[in-house]
Amino acid sequence: MLHLRVISPADRTDRVLETIERATGVANVVLMPKAARRPAGDVLLFDVAREAANDLIEELKRLGLEEDGSIAIDNIELSISRAAEEAEEQAPGEGDDAVIWDQLAQRVTADSRITWAFLAFLAIATQIAGIGVLIPSQILIVGAMVLGPEFGAVAAVCFGLLRRDPRLIAVASRTLVVGFAVAIAVTFACAFVSRAIGWVTLDMLQHNDEVRFIVTPDKWSFIVALLAGAAGVLSITAGKSSALVGVFISVTTVPAAGYMAVAMALGRWDAVGHSLAQLAVNIAGMVAAGTATLLVQRFLWHRYGRRIPIVADVHHEHEHEHEHEHDRRLGTRTRTGTGTGTGTGT
Repeated sequence: MLHLRVISPADRTDRVLETIERATGVANVVLMPKAARRPAGDVLLFDVAREAANDLIEELKRLGLEEDGSIAIDNIELSISRAAEEAEEQAPGEGDDAVIWDQLAQRVTADSRITWAFLAFLAIATQIAGIGVLIPSQILIVGAMVLGPEFGAVAAVCFGLLRRDPRLIAVASRTLVVGFAVAIAVTFACAFVSRAIGWVTLDMLQHNDEVRFIVTPDKWSFIVALLAGAAGVLSITAGKSSALVGVFISVTTVPAAGYMAVAMALGRWDAVGHSLAQLAVNIAGMVAAGTATLLVQRFLWHRYGRRIPIVADVHHEHEHEHEHEHDRRLGTRTRTGTGTGTGTGT
């Protein structure tokens, strides 16, 4: 279930409330008139099943709340309510299969930006990977994989391709390029200094069979990247963040960057080329699979997910039909009575 907090201008509250109450999968509706101050208006609180949220959010946006009010969404970890259970039973499909597109758009947009935190995490992860290559240590390689923050930008590229949004694709791609360039440069500088003071020697890349897979891209690298890309997108859209850990330790993007940096510092240019190829293969595979997964999710939901049923509207239409029928009959009787009275009087 999702919890929504909506701020509506007072002159629109009746229409907003009607939209909420007629939607499938809604429970625990609360109205607090004149409770909002900035923006000013009425506050409506309610819960909605994940699988019914998209259409309701679109209806609320059509009422202008995106511009003149506010729509906030929170995930509900626990809801003890029979009304909520009934709402979930009424909603189409399963909650884990539902993609909240506005929520996903906001998340990938945030992840597509270059921030100091993103650069710091990626640089630290790449340095750990570089040390893991030199020692060598598979534990450090796995740790670097988990620490790397690059999948958010990869998911943003996938979402940009889905929406055909060149700007988002460009911003996310720039984040990946700049992020890895900075991380490799920092790791290269550290490795170069370490070599100068004798901590790192040329033969350290010759006896690291345990991590040789990093510089041997092959068909399996691409297949694993495809699987990881699909799993990563599914974990984000389903709200299962714990599954992302498995994605992080499945691909060798950060280890490839770390290997590239230390290879450059030691003058092993053949290893630099192989590392770059591994990095490109992994990113390409994740982008391809992630975009395909989003396409399938959108197709399935549009095909099998029901729109907001206009149950209340149908009910109102029936009421209006009965009223019109009643008025028609009443009018007929009135006309008949009038006609009869006129005839008698004449």
